[in-house]
Amino acid sequence: MRNGSCRAGLLGLTLLLTGCLSTAPAPPAPAPVPAAAAAPVAVTPQRDWSDAVLYFVIVDRFADGDPGNNAGVDRAARGTFHGGDLKGLRAQLDEIASLGVTAIWITPVVRNIDGFVTGAGFPDWGYHGYWADDFTRPDLRFGSEEDLKALVDDCHRRGMKVLLDVVYNHAGYESGYLKAPAFKGWLRSEALGTCGQDDITSCVAGLPDFKTERPEVADWLLRQQLGWARRSGVDGFRLDTVKHVTHDFWQEHRRRTRAELAPGFFLLGEVWGGDPQVLDPYFAGDEMDAGFDFGFQGNVLGFVQGRGRVVAFDRYLKSREKVRPGFLMSHFLSSHDVPGALYQLQGDRELFRLAALLQMTSIGLPTVYYGEEVGRPGGDWPDNRSDMPWGGREVLPGAGLDRDEDLRGDYRRLIAIRRAHPALSRGVHAGLVTEKDLLVFRQEDAASSDVVVVAVNRGAEAVTAHFAMPAQWGSCQVRDEWRGREVRRTPDGLELDLPPREASVLGCASITFQK
Repeated sequence: MRNGSCRAGLLGLTLLLTGCLSTAPAPPAPAPVPAAAAAPVAVTPQRDWSDAVLYFVIVDRFADGDPGNNAGVDRAARGTFHGGDLKGLRAQLDEIASLGVTAIWITPVVRNIDGFVTGAGFPDWGYHGYWADDFTRPDLRFGSEEDLKALVDDCHRRGMKVLLDVVYNHAGYESGYLKAPAFKGWLRSEALGTCGQDDITSCVAGLPDFKTERPEVADWLLRQQLGWARRSGVDGFRLDTVKHVTHDFWQEHRRRTRAELAPGFFLLGEVWGGDPQVLDPYFAGDEMDAGFDFGFQGNVLGFVQGRGRVVAFDRYLKSREKVRPGFLMSHFLSSHDVPGALYQLQGDRELFRLAALLQMTSIGLPTVYYGEEVGRPGGDWPDNRSDMPWGGREVLPGAGLDRDEDLRGDYRRLIAIRRAHPALSRGVHAGLVTEKDLLVFRQEDAASSDVVVVAVNRGAEAVTAHFAMPAQWGSCQVRDEWRGREVRRTPDGLELDLPPREASVLGCASITFQK
């Protein structure tokens, strides 16, 4: 958090045709048959979390399903509530499931502060959910606890899992916890002059800081958040501001989630600046299952824009294997805390497609930030939290905002390819060609004998790639599963023509896509 901060629905929609005849004695003729209802889009469930593709939603900015809870909504302002809620998200789950993603992560739903702050130069409210005022109650601007349970149940029916964002480190600005006698001495605050200078005792962005190192504070917070998981049935937590809470807390948190919720309850942590080295202490202590890879965005965007040598980027991709066995890094192109990838690429969708392809062909847990799959431009904070574009659909708050359906179709194909190939989510990387603007690498998963070759031409000129054919492919028919380009056999391997700023994903698996 910064500045306050469910194989793939490619099966399409199946119609359940049901005829309804009138049972009344008159008139004798059958009543008209009602229009067929579309069955919910189903997702082939992930094998485990290493097979997951995650979709991140800021609830307030996605879809408004209940105008009755739109207190204080002003869609024209950047820092206000825009009216998105759990009912709206639930109503639009097919939008997400049809991408083929296997899980969604939603922002916190506890009651947030009623007021706003002006430190950003404009009124900034807790629409994002990170400024808690009451951990025991839902924020009715997002919906009720029953709405959360219904959302989780609907995701599970579609084959998707749900991660709930939770905050242990801090409360919202001027939260009632600062004044309530029962919580006296539980928080550090700037007003009291009790904020420290280190990661644990500092008041992040000036927010009141819970003394989570105190057993009674930790126990109370754990009981509240684990209660939300138990009642709603979510499959895991996304953990906010991890490095600002002690390792002892996270170890107890892990013990209690396993004992009180489920042994496989998934924990994805935000350790700012996370990479294999930064995350390892949390993995070594078995405090969480995965952490965010903060270096991926910059490395990928730099590569597709032509910065740095191709061989250096290939080495970077190889270095991502250094994560401790059994744990995962979640790599993203955009998020609510950093400028979006498309924005950083100045709207260049050719390069953005290359970045998305590299994300979906790299090991780990890829996170798609809502709307980037349809070209939501994002921007720097707070514009990186803009409304989900719905084009011509009358879905608020983003009705009328332009969306790129071709780009969305590419995301569907990429996710389907990824889920068809274990090598792309957990394989071993090997560089094959790193010449000028051409990168060719192999991903191999020994357990499944799956091998994929990825070729990327980031340059402005067409190239022909020559490379050795993986031995595992034998005499199979090699296919470009991304663009369907011809792959030629040569006496010493394979040959592929790549246009400028284009890529191919080669494999032996046969994938059928529905338009």
